[in-house]
Amino acid sequence: MKLILAEKPSVAKNIADALKIRTKKEGYFEGNGYIITWAFGHLVQLYDAKDYDSKMAKWKLDNFPFIPSKFKYKVKSGYGNKQRQDQGAAKQLRVIHQLMKRSDVDTIISACDYDREGQLIGDSIIYRDNRPTKQVYRLLLNEWTEKEVLSGLERIKPNENMKSLRDAGVSRQWADWVIGINLTSVATLKYQKGGGKALNIGRVLLPTLKIIYDRDKEIETFQPEDYFKLAAIFRTDRNEKYEGIYTAQKEDKFKNREALDDIQRNLNEKPGEISKKEVEKKKEFPPFLFNLSNLQGYITNKYKGWTSDKVLKVAQSLYEKKYITYPRTSSIALDESLVGKTAKVLQTHSEDLPYKDEIKFKKLKRVFNNSKVESHSAIIPTYIKPKRLSNEEQIVYNSIKNRFIMQFMPLAEVEETRLYTKVEGVTGIFVSKGKVQLAEGWKKVEQMPSKDSFLPHVQKGDLVLTDSSEVTSHVTKPPKHHTEKTLLRVMETCGKRYKEDEDASTEAVLSGFSIGTPATRAETIKKLKDVGYIAFQNKNLVCTNLGRSLVETLPVTQLFDLEFTGKLEKSLSDIQKGKVTKDQFLHMIYAFTKDAVAEIKNKEEKIIHEVTSSSKQEVIGKCPACEGKIIESKKGFGCTNWKKGCKFVVWKNDKYLAAMKKRPTKTMVKALLKDKKAFVKGLTSKQGKKFNAYLSYEKNADNEYYSWKMEFNK
Repeated sequence: MKLILAEKPSVAKNIADALKIRTKKEGYFEGNGYIITWAFGHLVQLYDAKDYDSKMAKWKLDNFPFIPSKFKYKVKSGYGNKQRQDQGAAKQLRVIHQLMKRSDVDTIISACDYDREGQLIGDSIIYRDNRPTKQVYRLLLNEWTEKEVLSGLERIKPNENMKSLRDAGVSRQWADWVIGINLTSVATLKYQKGGGKALNIGRVLLPTLKIIYDRDKEIETFQPEDYFKLAAIFRTDRNEKYEGIYTAQKEDKFKNREALDDIQRNLNEKPGEISKKEVEKKKEFPPFLFNLSNLQGYITNKYKGWTSDKVLKVAQSLYEKKYITYPRTSSIALDESLVGKTAKVLQTHSEDLPYKDEIKFKKLKRVFNNSKVESHSAIIPTYIKPKRLSNEEQIVYNSIKNRFIMQFMPLAEVEETRLYTKVEGVTGIFVSKGKVQLAEGWKKVEQMPSKDSFLPHVQKGDLVLTDSSEVTSHVTKPPKHHTEKTLLRVMETCGKRYKEDEDASTEAVLSGFSIGTPATRAETIKKLKDVGYIAFQNKNLVCTNLGRSLVETLPVTQLFDLEFTGKLEKSLSDIQKGKVTKDQFLHMIYAFTKDAVAEIKNKEEKIIHEVTSSSKQEVIGKCPACEGKIIESKKGFGCTNWKKGCKFVVWKNDKYLAAMKKRPTKTMVKALLKDKKAFVKGLTSKQGKKFNAYLSYEKNADNEYYSWKMEFNK
């Protein structure tokens, strides 16, 4: 028997389907010589500081820096209650380890995601407590289609070959723990008044905050300047008109209006001559295939209400449903070994398109290029066509599919024209620009409108007359606030500026010199908002007062430095490549943390954040377990006696309700507490049909927790 460990239940189901296994048991599938079990992402987490030493339960400056001599793991905490372990995780962990010990199991295969986090998830489960006596292998896939699963199982590698990837994952996890625990604690003690919250300090969080802070400062300190332009309308002998902008010494913006006024006064009805005509035909290439950051930037910029975190979640859903390849990638090209497979995928998605005859598969260097790929290729659709998608899934899927098809369409072509008009008695020249789309090419895929600007058909030496002219006043504009699209771009390359089609950007990204990874950047932006350091103003990201105060007060300036953060991320990338050891990296992290703690301790105390007790919360009803008060929190409706051990809570992300596309509301919970049941409308069945029912929330007979029950009659 071969035991396969997947990262999530949905992926385990994909593997089971590929192997034609239908028998499902408690926590695993079994059949045809395989057992397939699963995690729920991380099942274990690092110890909290107080788990190592009870004195760390209270934050005191004297207790820091605190760096464990040996890092330990425990079952992850329950959602909404960090004091107790997650019962579901503990149960599944027992199932996995029992399966590993079965006498008929001779091989263990980790099928977690092929990245450092996936490696860490699998290894933290497989090697927990003791190293298994059975051979451990690694399944490395970029998609979960049947063909790829079966092919991948024939190409499994010994898990020990992945040691560098595991070391990178462990190094990231331990480094973030050490920096986060130590600097969050001392910064909170030094700069915050009041308890219940913390000033979050993180290796990726603060440089991202600084990017937004710097842009806000640029805007605030920007000094607008007036400038002027002179525009003239010329008339040809066929009575066609066109506009020209006055230009002298290659400059068309002027600070001195009087000089332009003098020129304008002498222009009316003055003859002119076309001194030069330039016509250039240009080919326009499609944008590169999507990596995660570019996909997030594209969607958040184009569609209202989207965040980069939401894009990742939808893309992850499409990946687990086998419709797209692995989304957490930094690559904008495909591995050259995928040429044959890509041709078949293109054929599948081209067959129903009105312009299918224009789609031609070629082995293009822009598309297939190993130098632009690391671990995972760019995101493309798989050969499986979705039959039904949600509106959100449709947006993300179509964006990925269209970007893929564009690569194999003809190039778009434009004709750019420049006319240079010389007016008698004027020292400068008037420049006119025109642009005409000659061929749509790949722009047909998304029906991109062309913005043609036509110029009259004139030739060098033709005479024209000045019809009218005007001096216009303008003001220089400040830089724009960051959006998620522009912020992701800066994070991806640590501030290196580049155009979308520049190869240098790929070099920066693939070298690992970045802020965070494709998988974590969306989470970082979301956390900055959740902890109150930034705010969203429509699509714009701006610093809050708290965020500004933190940047201006925290003395550990390295944490805000893009160069420093980029070097840390590059070191993790180099560990993954075997160029740097885990011990070298962690030694540097520990030394930095000790110095940073000392630096904060030595500074004067300054309150930048005061946590005040929130106003009296509305009592929704009486607790059915202990007769305490039920109030609403960010994560659910729970009892105020939870610290005394009361277990009653209705979570806002309750899985039972979520399966029927519902979330608990205040009205629903009030009815449950008052009448023991609530009439709920608009529940959705597995077949997608809407229905109404009475729901009750009753204590389990064998434990202290509660479960839902459904009735259709009152």
